[in-house]
Amino acid sequence: MEKALWYLLAGTRGGANRARIIRLLDEQPRNANRLADELDVDYNTIRHHLDVLVEHDVVEAGGDDYGQLYFLTDRFEHHRETFEEATEHL
Repeated sequence: MEKALWYLLAGTRGGANRARIIRLLDEQPRNANRLADELDVDYNTIRHHLDVLVEHDVVEAGGDDYGQLYFLTDRFEHHRETFEEATEHL
């Protein structure tokens, strides 16, 4: 997970947006549409970032396909320190 977080946040162009998504989900679960609105980012871009974060077990989806809420995973919570370190390099 540590390597994945460094790659996802500091090693790719989308790292800043992924960090912003994670910060909002840390406050409370949200769906993709709400994330797009709050971050002022295109919905399809948010969906792409969420798919990448799900693939790397940083976030997980819950609920129906329409309006699915996204949550931070327990695995991410165990590596929060790495997240904080990686975001300092953005």
